[in-house]
Amino acid sequence: MRRCLRHLPWLSFLMAGFILQTGCAGHAATTLKARNALDAGKPGRAIELLNERLEVDSAKQAVGQVGGDKVLYLLDRASVLQQVEAYQLSSRDLQIADKKIELLDFSASAVEDIGKYLFSDDVGGYRAPAYEKLMINTLNMVNYLAQGDLNGARVEARRFAVMQKFVKEHEGQGWALSAPGSYLAGFVFEQSGKPDEALRFYDDALETRHFRSLVGPIRRLVMRTGFLTPRIEKLLAGAGAEPQLSAPPPPERPEGGSGQQPEATAEPEAADLLVVVSYGRVPAKLAKRIPIGLALTMVSGHISPRDHQQASYLAAQGLVTWVNYPELGKAVGEWGHAQASVEGQPVLFDEPLAVAEEARKAWDNGKTAIVVSAITRMVTRAAVGEGTRRAAGDGLLGALLSLGTQAVMSGLDTPDTRSWSTLPARIALGRARLAPGTYQVQVFVRGEKKIRRIDVKPGDWAVVNLTVLR
Repeated sequence: MRRCLRHLPWLSFLMAGFILQTGCAGHAATTLKARNALDAGKPGRAIELLNERLEVDSAKQAVGQVGGDKVLYLLDRASVLQQVEAYQLSSRDLQIADKKIELLDFSASAVEDIGKYLFSDDVGGYRAPAYEKLMINTLNMVNYLAQGDLNGARVEARRFAVMQKFVKEHEGQGWALSAPGSYLAGFVFEQSGKPDEALRFYDDALETRHFRSLVGPIRRLVMRTGFLTPRIEKLLAGAGAEPQLSAPPPPERPEGGSGQQPEATAEPEAADLLVVVSYGRVPAKLAKRIPIGLALTMVSGHISPRDHQQASYLAAQGLVTWVNYPELGKAVGEWGHAQASVEGQPVLFDEPLAVAEEARKAWDNGKTAIVVSAITRMVTRAAVGEGTRRAAGDGLLGALLSLGTQAVMSGLDTPDTRSWSTLPARIALGRARLAPGTYQVQVFVRGEKKIRRIDVKPGDWAVVNLTVLR
């Protein structure tokens, strides 16, 4: 027994050192190499690195158990797969992740609560902020539309509508990022021949943003249905004529015909082109250490008097000097400028939708609670260490055990840096009306260019997507 006690303090320190070297980096460190590969313009390498985290050899290989951080690796890989135009694989990953992620602030299990209180917020299943949940369905609509799969896009649009309703009624935060999903869902139902549903989604999109590109589509839909809302009326009242990139050519005279010119109404019906450009990346979370005094200043008025007093006492004794918590880093490439043209004629984009700004808002709303939680854990660790010291006596053994216990628990205190780190920082949407025919479409953003030839028939539609995650 004495022999065990003689070695116990050193075992505690060895364990603490091991944990500090292996456990403190957090989730963000595990995706750093993949994010660096995206910065270097190597999405294929990023996919390989994420495959390693998912324990598969290829993105085509099904992932087994999707638990823990694997759901985030799936989301990260889905974004990169969209960049390399592997739309089916991206859609698969998004669907799997959608079923595994709950919204932030849902009820947690008692085990998770204890873990967060004593050790770290980096415990238990990942809970996404509202904007991430909305973006899962939004990006998956892009996947289906880019493949020309209107049926799949309709299914995803209805899933989006369910989450959109929940967010609006229960969460509130993140509602601004329902706009891109509402826009895309409106497009889906417009092309599906469901004008009433299309107008309802377009009206939702107008709640947070003025979309000039919707003037023409909404005007045509209103003429068919008579559906009007104050937002739609306001949009149409201040709108001019819809630009048309290419006037429909005159119909060819049929061979052997009478030679009479057809009436103007016989001109072929124009087709719709939607251009989606997603670029940059939202800010990733980073582990940060700040002095205990600064942390207490940041949350003054939000921490309990007891915890504040105890933390101040520990700091004065020199027992604790730092608090570990996650901080939001910088967005990547959010100030890029999307451009597109059809046969050399520019496509007019609406102002890009700022996903990165919504990520910052969500973070700012929860930052105080996160720092308070970090201080509470620090105080709890010190209290456990003090209890260990008293149980072992006031001698050298008690002091070593106390320090070893605090060191181990501090090592386990990994700030929760989990997030969907490959989510685009900006989404730009542009529309154009085209006469039936074949066109060359060029899209450019962040130094990347995409050239695609499209062939559209009367009343047809096409979607061209470019995703650049740097």
